[in-house]
Amino acid sequence: MGAGGRMPVLSSNKLEGHKSQVERVPHTTPPFTLSQIKKAIPPHCFKRSLVRSFSYVGHDLFFAALFYYIATSYFHLLPHPLPYLAWPLYWIVQGCVCTGIWVIAHECGHHAFSDHQWVDDTVGLILHSALLVPYFSWKYSHRRHHSNTGSLERDEVFVPKPKSKISWYSKYLNNPPGRLLSLLVTLTLGWPLYLAFNVSGRPYDRFACHYDPYGPIYSDRERLQIFVSDAGIFVTTFVLYQLAAAKGLAWIVCVYGVPLLIVNGFLVLITYLQHTHPALPHYDSSEWDWLRGALATVDRDYGVLNRVFHNINDTHVAHHLFSTMPHYNAMEATKAVKPLLGEYYRFDRTPIFKAMWREAKECLYVEPDDDAPNKGVFWYRNKL
Repeated sequence: MGAGGRMPVLSSNKLEGHKSQVERVPHTTPPFTLSQIKKAIPPHCFKRSLVRSFSYVGHDLFFAALFYYIATSYFHLLPHPLPYLAWPLYWIVQGCVCTGIWVIAHECGHHAFSDHQWVDDTVGLILHSALLVPYFSWKYSHRRHHSNTGSLERDEVFVPKPKSKISWYSKYLNNPPGRLLSLLVTLTLGWPLYLAFNVSGRPYDRFACHYDPYGPIYSDRERLQIFVSDAGIFVTTFVLYQLAAAKGLAWIVCVYGVPLLIVNGFLVLITYLQHTHPALPHYDSSEWDWLRGALATVDRDYGVLNRVFHNINDTHVAHHLFSTMPHYNAMEATKAVKPLLGEYYRFDRTPIFKAMWREAKECLYVEPDDDAPNKGVFWYRNKL
């Protein structure tokens, strides 16, 4: 695949209900409308159940508490060197469970948790603050991402750059060690850098930060809630400080810090792979429209983690089409719309680590095809 040429067909695992090769998603106006897609979905899929939503919160919090209890009550009793094996296992499973909690808070931000906005915001604020996420700050920027998905000018996150705007040092990282370093930095620091400095986000004409109520990301009517988000982060930080004073910094790092690092890594990985794929187009203002942008996403298979992550990864296309739909109905909705979407729907079964490496190698910048009749449709390239 070279700059200026058409992207060749890439081999991949067999896709569910699709060709056995990853080909470009159609970029032309679809032969169906959002209304027709909605009619293909059973009406009950759009109904939110407060009881059922809280059951998922209770389920995840129970397992988070259980793993915490086991780690703090029994790990110190294990004979040497078993604690060195037990703690990494705890970090992984606790990180996975807390990623599920993060997903439920994300659902609150979309008003998909219940029919009551105040319930959604209360639950979302508590859960996200506990994971050091500014709930309302992220809620509003993420809502704009959903409103502008696939737009090179207005999308909020993982906005690819044209070749002329990529960093000067990119060519020095375009090799296996460089890609490994880039992925490591992205998965560990990507989320806090995005929140604090808008790294990988939409460019603004001045400094943008999710913690700044007066920043360019937010409107005047949203600023008070940004203060509330900051207060939630402050309360969590203060609690962590008190716990560190009482139990020690190492205890906080082992029990909370490392699992949170894993949550942040999964969050970045999931989002990156949902919107970065050699088959996905991006559009400038001359071509972009909401439906084509919403369809420029891909569903992924995380195996057993699909359920742990509440299917955020393998129902993402349906989520972008109908973001207020609760996660527990998204699988049924996805199956219902796939026949109608046809080639506009993309599901990639490529193993996640293989897909992560492929996308880091293939998706460096975007450019339109040289022989395209218009220059408003951009595709990923990798030749520097």
